[in-house]
Amino acid sequence: MLVGVLVTFLVVILVLYLINMLPMDGRAKQIARVVVIIIGVVSLLKYLTVF
Repeated sequence: MLVGVLVTFLVVILVLYLINMLPMDGRAKQIARVVVIIIGVVSLLKYLTVF
């Protein structure tokens, strides 16, 4: 379980870093960051058996 949480956390951090490197305008980056964070939180909650 702990390994799954760590992997999910690292993937979210990596995707946020990659989104930051993309040549997009600020609004699109902000929307992409929010979507990734929401997906990451839902995935972490799934690992913690909330869902």
